Formats: sequence, C-alpha cells, structure tokens
Amino acid sequence: MQTSQEHQSSGGFHSLYHQPINQVEPHCYSSFQILNNNVCPDNGSQATHVSFQSCNEQYFTLDSAPATGCVAYDTPSALSISSNITPFSPQGSQSYLSDPHHSSDNNYGSPGSGSSGVDDDTELKHVLRALEFQLLGPESDIDDSCSSFKGAVDQAYSMEKLDVKQLLFSCATALSDEDFPTVKRLMEVLESMVSVSGEPIQRLGAYMLEGLKARLYSSGSLIYNNLKCNEPTSPELMSYMHVLYQICPYYKFAYNSANVVILEAMANESRIHIIDFQIAQGSQWVSLIEVLGKRPGGAPYIHVTGVDDSQSIHARGGGLDLVGQRLSKVAASCGVPFEFHGAAISGCEVEVENLRVRRGVALAVNFPYVLHHMPDESVTTRNHRDRLLRLVKSLSPKVVVLVEQESNTNTASFFPRFRETFDYYSAMFESIDAAHPRDDKQRISAEQHCVARDIVNMIACEGEERVERHELFGKWRSRLMMAGFTPCPLSSSVSIAVQEVLKDYSKNYRVVERDGALHLGWKNRVMSTTSAWR
Repeated sequence: MQTSQEHQSSGGFHSLYHQPINQVEPHCYSSFQILNNNVCPDNGSQATHVSFQSCNEQYFTLDSAPATGCVAYDTPSALSISSNITPFSPQGSQSYLSDPHHSSDNNYGSPGSGSSGVDDDTELKHVLRALEFQLLGPESDIDDSCSSFKGAVDQAYSMEKLDVKQLLFSCATALSDEDFPTVKRLMEVLESMVSVSGEPIQRLGAYMLEGLKARLYSSGSLIYNNLKCNEPTSPELMSYMHVLYQICPYYKFAYNSANVVILEAMANESRIHIIDFQIAQGSQWVSLIEVLGKRPGGAPYIHVTGVDDSQSIHARGGGLDLVGQRLSKVAASCGVPFEFHGAAISGCEVEVENLRVRRGVALAVNFPYVLHHMPDESVTTRNHRDRLLRLVKSLSPKVVVLVEQESNTNTASFFPRFRETFDYYSAMFESIDAAHPRDDKQRISAEQHCVARDIVNMIACEGEERVERHELFGKWRSRLMMAGFTPCPLSSSVSIAVQEVLKDYSKNYRVVERDGALHLGWKNRVMSTTSAWR
C-alpha cells in the first residue's frame, strides 16, 4: 500500500493486514464462530460442537429430529448429518450501506433476496394449495370454493415457479401458526430443493430447513444439550477456520480495524494493558506486538488479559496457556516486554478481580464479535450485556473497540427473526460463493462448522437456549452511552487499513464510515461494524 505521511500508517500498519496466513488462526466468531464461548452458567446451555460424517462423498446438513445419539436422516436430496445441536431491538430488521431507508432497487443481490412471494395470507394459501395439488394430485381433498384454483396453479404456482425462499417463508409461517401438517408437507418439498453444494440460496436453505425441523420437533434444546457425537479434531477445526479466514474478510476486518484503533490510542503510552473478551488463539495480537516492537523510542510494556470460555480448549487443542506461550515467544523475538494472563471464564462471569487491572497502565478493551452472546434484559434479570459494559466503564479504559455483526436477531419474535436470518445469511453465503467453487469440499466443511450451527440456534431455540442474539449498531450505541461511554471518532487510517485488506477480495465488498462507525458490507448490505469508545 502506498501510504502518505498524512495518514501515518507508518509501516507499522502494513503488518496489520499483511500477516502471513499461517500465523493467523482465527476463532470463528458469532455467525462465524465454532464455539459459543460465552454461554452463561445461569442459563443452563452448553457449548455446541457439530460433527459431520460423510457418505460416498456426499455432504450433509444437520439432523434435526429429536434423538439421544448420533442419527442419520435420509432425505430425497441425500442431506443428513450427525450433530449435537439441531433441533432482531426497536430498529428495522435490515441494514443497507447506501440507503438507510432501503428502496426497492436496493437489494444486496443475493438469490431470492427480493420481496417474498408469500407476504400475505392470500399468497400463502395459494402457495400451499399449489403444493397440495403437486404433492397429492388432482384427487386431493381441495375445498370446492377453490374450483378455479387448478388453473391458477398451472399458470402461476407450478412447482417450477416456487423457489426456496418462498417455501422457507411459507414453512416458517405455517410453523408460527402451528399448522403442522402443512409444515411437514413443505419440508418434504424443500428437502428435494436444497443442497450444501448448490447455489447460495440452496445452501442456506439446507441449514434453515434444519432449524425449522428442530423447532418443529422442539428438539433445539434437547439436541443442543444432550447429543454426544464425535467432534472434528483440533487440526481439522483449525483447517476449517483457515478456509473461512481466507475466503471472507470478516475476521480481517475485525482484527485490523481494532488494531489500528488501539495502536493510535496508545501512541504515547509506555505501559499498555489489553483485555480481549474473546482471545481465541490470540492471533490478532501477533501483528500488533510486532508493530509496537518497532516503535521509535523503544517498545512499550504490554500486558494482555485473554478472556475465553473453557469450551475453546477443543478449538485450540489446549488451554489459554498455549496462547500465552505463543504471544510471549512473539514478544521476545520483537524485544517487547510482555505479560499474559488467561481468564478461562465466560464473559458473563467476569468480575473486576479476574482482569488484573493496574493503576498507571493505559487500558484497551476489545469486544470482537462476542458481546451479542451476553444475555440482556429480555433473557435474564441479571442483564449480563449491560452489566459487563458498566463493569468495563468502571475501569476507565482509554479505548474500547466493539466489532459486531449488523443484524437484528435479539428480541424479535420467531418469524421476523427468521426473515432477518435469511436476509443476513443470504448475503454471507453469496459472498462466500464469490470466493470458492460451489462443490469445493473445504468450503462446504467451513460453512458447516463455522456458520450452520449459529443459523440453527437462531431459528430453533428460544429464551436462555438461544445464544445468538445480534443487535444493530444503533442499539449498541444506545447501550454504550447508557453505560457512560462516549464515541471516539475513527481516523482515516482505520478505513485505509480495511480498504487495503479488501483489495484481495471481491469488489462487491464495501466499507463506509457512517454514524461514528466503520461499516463493512457485501454490496448494499451491512455485514459488520467497528466502533470505538472511551
């Protein structure tokens, strides 16, 4: 990158986004997360580990039927897997980069992303009648009042014209209405139309169908908590995360934007303490340590506190001591005085004494795709989400960085949440599709292990069992300001660093600074935001 002195990317910023891939072992966060690292102890949920079995080179979705062990579920599309899970806030349900009011020509381009064919009861009835005619034949028991319906079916609602989105929305509507016979008929049709190696809409449909099955059988929490299937080994898991890191910029957006914010905030500090509320493998801090090691006048003392639920042991292949050892080696090689403290607890359990904050040390706090796992007032009276923000504010940090998905799945009822999940992940699956062939086995495995699980959780689970609870930036802003924080303007260097990262990806990725935050989007759909606070 050609960087002017005006922006002071100072060579140091280069290494924040030119880090070799073999140095980066990203943890799959949130919708991109392998493990729900912040499931709170008072909600009874367990971390979910998905295992996948292959059969004659076919790939499988989640098996959502209720069971007590690993099960196979045969469908017309040969879709089935074993898993130990199966089964948005007052603002609008979608976010768009170019037009906050979202006009009709502002679709982000995902397959089936236009208006639903079943947006009202009449349309839904027509779709269901069409399906009944197709599935049961002309002798089926269709009400006489619909005698003219056969012609309409032939002309407008034949199976060829029904798409996956229409059927998914019809199925979700019927499930909301507890019309279970209709739900099951729609599921039979959907099973033959979805595929984990198909178009983005077919792949997303496969996982959303499994979420619907899980909800139908009330098996979300049963399988989420009880099934004991074999997990992929740590090397396999790391391989899946590498693939997703390479083909999507979502992790790099989080890592690089946060690092530039912290680097600028700590420009004149000789003692720095970073609290990372989802340390994962610690990869984010390798490049920052290297940059600080080259700082004119000598490297500062760096203390990193890594908060991470013990469930991440499987993804790392060991405890937080491995992270400390790795970062200590990097710091020693760069001549940086370094200290690491691991807090292997859920963010919901964190108290001041767990963080080892010291007077006279400048504090930076990092929330990377993690705060949405904290239950709020809609889940528990303890309201861990706001409690943790108030706790952090009491520490007087010099900067707090929040990176979150721009989606609205926290407090919405089932069907609006289903629709938002579809809209958000349609864009994500399309962005993945732009980078890897549809039949690529690594891509299939990465989607299954890093994305599918969260989709099922959002669709199938409620209350304390639902840990994927995203909010839009406007809601996060309100929470932070109520906790006493004020926004920190982002310098142009943050945007420049992210733009440099995006050079290696599709031109459909966009980055826009608006309302005090940096927005990463796929076409016109905002996918993630970075904001800074003090």
